[in-house]
Amino acid sequence: MWSRLLRVPVVNRTSYWRSLFTMRLKTNEFQSLFTEGLNGLAELFAKQQYELRIAGGAVRDLLSGKRPEDVDFATTATPEEMKLMFQNAGLRMINNKGEKHGTITVRLFNENFEVTTLRVDVQTDGRHAEVEFTTDWQKDAERRDLTINSMFLGLDGTLYDYFKGYEDLQNHKVRFVGSAEQRIQEDYLRILRYFRFYGRVSLKPDDHESETLAAIREHGRGLAAISGERIWMELKKIVVGNHAAHLLELIYDLDLARYIGLPPDGDVDEMKRVWQNAKDLSPKAMTILAALFHSTEEVEKMDIRLKVSREEKTLALFLIRHRRELCRDQEGADGLKPFTDYIIDTRELDSQSKVCELLKYQGEEKLLSELHRWSIPHFPISGHDLRKMGIASGKEIGVALQKLRDVWKKSRYQMDKDELLSHVKL
Repeated sequence: MWSRLLRVPVVNRTSYWRSLFTMRLKTNEFQSLFTEGLNGLAELFAKQQYELRIAGGAVRDLLSGKRPEDVDFATTATPEEMKLMFQNAGLRMINNKGEKHGTITVRLFNENFEVTTLRVDVQTDGRHAEVEFTTDWQKDAERRDLTINSMFLGLDGTLYDYFKGYEDLQNHKVRFVGSAEQRIQEDYLRILRYFRFYGRVSLKPDDHESETLAAIREHGRGLAAISGERIWMELKKIVVGNHAAHLLELIYDLDLARYIGLPPDGDVDEMKRVWQNAKDLSPKAMTILAALFHSTEEVEKMDIRLKVSREEKTLALFLIRHRRELCRDQEGADGLKPFTDYIIDTRELDSQSKVCELLKYQGEEKLLSELHRWSIPHFPISGHDLRKMGIASGKEIGVALQKLRDVWKKSRYQMDKDELLSHVKL
């Protein structure tokens, strides 16, 4: 892939912070972005002599040989200039919530394009920033979190890299732009973003710069002021990424857990064991995190802080309640039986998916594969069948149905309707 990158150094200043490295990207992934919509957008900006470049994560993905799922754009045009340009072209603009931060979303040829004016932060409080618009690409790059996220890509394939992001990406390094301490104090969520991208980029589980970890430890308490929703969004991505066990252990070593909804004395050893069991089985984030909790009360506290979904919360509660008691039948030939019995007995719609996560938690890869192939059998008796036999009372019908379910269960769910009805005593 690197052979398709033409290095074109254009500026060679002695100061690191005022240096620009460029090269030309020519890959299939990059070329595939040029739909009818993007070509129309590019033509419109060029006609008005506004610069337009791909920004942030999409550049990182393209340089890694991946086609980005989302592509954000940056421009020298102000929001007002963009609105006027789009209005004159008869284009529809949508979602104006980002306008005060410089973002305009426009629709061309059934595609939405999010374009943001170059910005500088004039004031930050660790959660939000007041911004000022600029036409200086480097100043916009300076305000971004990590070097690998601070690059721009021109629509002709030219890469604009002010802070050695491309070099860091090649070397699998994750570094803050400039001072880690300053970047963190601008937005404390960047601590978790650092961990998330470390899991995506770094080849080694413990290859951090000591200065970065010192800055995180010093300012970790700032995470207490970040909303639970924003924290949970990052934490989920950390847990399902590479090096998750190491990064969660690091979160405890740096005394961050108490600020982000995790139990202060979480069972790190159990988490590391579960992660080792489940890492190749595509576990849900909560499956790994549940290992840290000692009790359901800790899950309730976590939910208050992070506001996780109902599905995520019930999964954590399920795993904590059943991780020890619901396990393979060590004596019987069918090790899956306790799990299938549970699914049938509970009759809950999501019980099978929760049991799958429990098997991942326990590292039961073979049983998990069996459960994926298993279908919930249909109980062949209904209350109508019992009424036809002369049982009229609703209470009696309920009792009889439960007794028949027990008989059906002992038969390993093999008995048909006639066999089961033969057990009804009138």
